[in-house]
Formats: sequence, C-alpha cells, structure tokens
Amino acid sequence: MTSLEELRHSAAHVLAAALQRLYPQTKFDIGPPTETGFFYDIDCPCRLSSEDFEKIEAEMAKIIAEDQPFIRKNVTREEARQHFVDNDQIFKLSRLGDIPEEDEITFYTNGDFTDLCAGTHVESTGKIGVFKLLSISGSYHRGDENQEQLQRIHGTAFSTKKELETHILALEEAARRDHRKLGAELKLFRLDASIGSGLPLLLPRGATIRAELERMLSEKLEDYGYDRLYSPHIGSIDLFKTSGHYPYYAEDMYQPIKIEEREFLLKPMNCPMHIQAYTAEPRSYRDLPQRYAEYGTVYRMEQSGELNGLVRVRGFTQDDGHVFCRPEQLKDEFKSCLRLVQEVMTLFGLRTKCRVSLRDPENSDKYAGEDSLWTPAEACIQEVVDELKLEHSVGLGEAAFYGPKLDFMALDALGRSWQLGTIQVDFSLPERFSLEFTGSDNQPHRPVMIHRAVFGSLERFIGLLIEHFAGDFPLWLAPEQIRIIPITDAQVEAADALLARCKSLRLRATIDDSSNKMGAKIRRAQLEKTPLMMILGKREIESNQVAVRSRAKGDEGSIDTETFLKQLQSRIANREEQA
Repeated sequence: MTSLEELRHSAAHVLAAALQRLYPQTKFDIGPPTETGFFYDIDCPCRLSSEDFEKIEAEMAKIIAEDQPFIRKNVTREEARQHFVDNDQIFKLSRLGDIPEEDEITFYTNGDFTDLCAGTHVESTGKIGVFKLLSISGSYHRGDENQEQLQRIHGTAFSTKKELETHILALEEAARRDHRKLGAELKLFRLDASIGSGLPLLLPRGATIRAELERMLSEKLEDYGYDRLYSPHIGSIDLFKTSGHYPYYAEDMYQPIKIEEREFLLKPMNCPMHIQAYTAEPRSYRDLPQRYAEYGTVYRMEQSGELNGLVRVRGFTQDDGHVFCRPEQLKDEFKSCLRLVQEVMTLFGLRTKCRVSLRDPENSDKYAGEDSLWTPAEACIQEVVDELKLEHSVGLGEAAFYGPKLDFMALDALGRSWQLGTIQVDFSLPERFSLEFTGSDNQPHRPVMIHRAVFGSLERFIGLLIEHFAGDFPLWLAPEQIRIIPITDAQVEAADALLARCKSLRLRATIDDSSNKMGAKIRRAQLEKTPLMMILGKREIESNQVAVRSRAKGDEGSIDTETFLKQLQSRIANREEQA
C-alpha cells in the first residue's frame, strides 16, 4: 500500500474501534481503503445516521490521541474461527472462509479492537493525520441483495488539514454536478420503480442529447467505413452457448425465457448477433475488413446495491462495433479504432488514460480459448501501445473472457476517472463460430475479430457529460439551444416568427412569453442551462436585430438576426466545444 492507503486503512480500523466502544453489539464486515477515503460495512444494533457522526468522530479522536499501536499477529484458522465465534462476528467468519488454506491468517489489534486483516497500517493511531466521516448508505454482505443488509459508513483521511479541506471542497463541487440531481432538475431522465430498478427512461431533453451523440458518432462511423446493423433484444440460448457468454458470463445475465419449447435470453452483448451478420454470405479476403456498428441495447443483472443513476444500470445501449479482418490487417484496424476513440474524447475535452487488460494466468477457468489464441491478441495490443508510446497501466485479470483489451478511462473536469470505451482483440469467438474467409490461395482462413465501443454505454456517457459540463452542455449538444424572450406582449408575434425561422434552420429554440418580468425570464433561462437568449424589443424588431445574451459571457449586444442565425448554424455544424 502507499502511505495514503495505509493511513486510510488505519482510519477505517479506528472507525470500527470507535463503533465497538459506542455500540458494543456491532457486527463488522469489511473496511477497506478506497481511491478517495475508506468505508466500513456494519450491522449496528441501532440504526445510525449522519447525526451520529459527531459522536463517532469524537470517539475516533480519543483513540487517535491514545496513540494505540497496530499490532500484527499470525493466528491459526481455528484460533481465528474461535475468536469470531466468541465475539459473535458472523461476517468475519464468512470472510475467513475466503482465505485460501495455504495463506497465512493475520490479525491486527489496536486497543480493544481486533480485525481480520492482511495489513498494512501506520505504526500507531497517533500517526493518522486528519479525518472526516462523510456519509452513510445501505449495502449488502458480499454485495448480494439476498444476503444481510448492512450500513456502510464512508469517510476520508489525509496527512494535513489543508488536503482535507481541498478534498471537501471537491466533494461539494461533485455534489453540485451530480448527474442524478441535475438530471431531475433539467428534466433529462427519470428512474421510476414502476418501470424497474436500473432501467432509466430518457425524457425528451435527455433523448435529444442522446440523438445528437448518435448523430455525431454516426457521421464518424461512416467516415471510418462502418456498415450499420439492427439486432433483436433477445436471442436463442444456443447462440450464447456457442459464443461462451453462457456459461462464462451467465452470472451477469437474466434468466432464460421459454418460448414455444425453446429458451431465449435477453442479450448481454451484441457480438453474437454481429457474427451472424458476417456469416450471412461467403467472405473473400477482398471483402475484409468488414466493419459493423450498432446502437444495441443490452441487459445485465447488476446488484441493486450497485445501481447508480445512469452510470450503473441494468438496461443500456452500447455504441457497439465489430471488425472482422485478416490477421495481417489486425494492427492497422486496431489503430483505426484507437484514433476514433481519441477523436471523440477530444471533442468533449476529455483526457483519457489507458489500461491494457490481460488474463490472470492464475485463474484460467475464467477465459475461453487456448494460449495460441490469446498470445497474438495480447501481443498486438502491447505492440500498438508501445509504438504509439501510449501511457498505460496493466490490469491483470481484467480481460474479457474471450480476449484481451485496451480500456479507456476518461478524466472529467474534476479529474475523476470514468471507465468508458474499449477495444478488444478476439481470436476466440471466430474459432468458436468457425468463421472463415477465402484467401488469395483459394483456401479457407480464420478472420480475427475486434470488439470496440467509443462511449461504452450511451447512458453512462450521458451521465459523465452531465457531471463534466455541470449541465452546461456545448451549444451543439444542448437540448435547448436558444430561448427567445419578447420584452412585452407587443413582441410576441415577432418572437413566434423568429421561432419558426429557428426551426426551419433546425435550431432548437423555445419562447418565454410568460407574464414574468424580464429579470425573472433571464434567470429562468440561466437556471435551465440554456446557452443563448435572443431578446426582442421594439428597437430590435425595427432594425431586424436581436439582443444576444449568452450563458458564458452575459450581454453580448445586438446583431443582425439572419447573420446571427447563420453564425449559430456554423458553430453547431462544427461542434464547437463551448457555446
């Protein structure tokens, strides 16, 4: 662990020790450090809330002042088991069973609190800098909604007070940008129990954003030589058995649906469908590469405790693409996919980090195909990132079951990382489906398959954009681009004519002809994140002008109406980043 991880891991133990003092019957599950802090999952005899934080933090401060050393002790499995039986710690008993027989079992003790833990920690509680409890939420033991429901207390810790204060300010800004809050305020999407958990409904304004994203990417896909497909939402279970999704991916899929004595599945992936498009006709080496693209909706069985607005859902649409190519074309096609991802991320001002996701050699049962199919796939990805000098990390065990991949993490305006697109090299599925093309030697050959997604999930990408832009979408993407505001009722007729002109130019505009005062109308447009206001008074109508007010600059003065509309058309067509 890094020193900050050790500090936060130690702070989690101090939290647990404080809870044990205050609520002796508390049962503890896990309390790991996280990227931004720590948490502890507990079953407390009384229901806790954020109102209890002051008391818990005071007890934690006492434990830190006592400068309790963290004492490590190796124990036998039976000693550990008996300790947790004696102390009625059922969740620790459950976690004890996860430790392989050949691994050592260690306890860490500070004061009266002893935890099952591999470490590491700071030397003593007095070495913990500053901390703060942040929130409390529900969780399930092992993340399984069929297990016991617990409470998760979130906190953070830093070496200095200044670092903590900076972090708290960042959290406040993140809360301001929360896509769930803004999504409701801006009427972008709805999550409703009557539809089902994790099944978002995009409202008209949100649907407009999605349509614009699809339009932008479709233009690029045409430039990159993709053909469009539309595939059904369900497919025969036999298709997914052949692909290996069933059983390799079965735990993330919905249960089979029986129709006329046959079993079908809600599709978790689009790739088996695209393979069927490839096999629809004989293929020659001259036909390759064949590139397919689809905005295909898929369904995954996510745990209810992990659902989160648009970014973790059960039904979502992938901007899916599959390339079938000859082995000698593989590297160039992979680079082409990479350029596509980079172009799109640049359009939104998103920096990206890359991860080369490989097999875990210690867990070969998770993956389909022989080494002979994996070795060239892994080599291709590594060669590309080396040739292009792409800064990247390596994710051992993060590969798809059928092949390695290059995953993209986008960094938003707050520097937070979001996993989005992916490019995957696959020699396995062409083998499983016996795909062929006729080579120049007139003999059958096996193609290679690339799976790629730019956005990953459209829903997740929209959630990212909401937070990245704080709802202030670029002009080309904004659900409402222009708010026309007549100063008095005498200008309403002219405003109606201007609205019709905007619509004829495919500009998204509305009129605020309410009886509110001008200041209230402007304020409302600002709150609703409208990029531009076109204000009409008697003087503007007489001179064929509009007074322009922008979200970015405020009052921009008056301009000839037609000139301004043509400027807007150009800015939108060029997809300029800011309004």
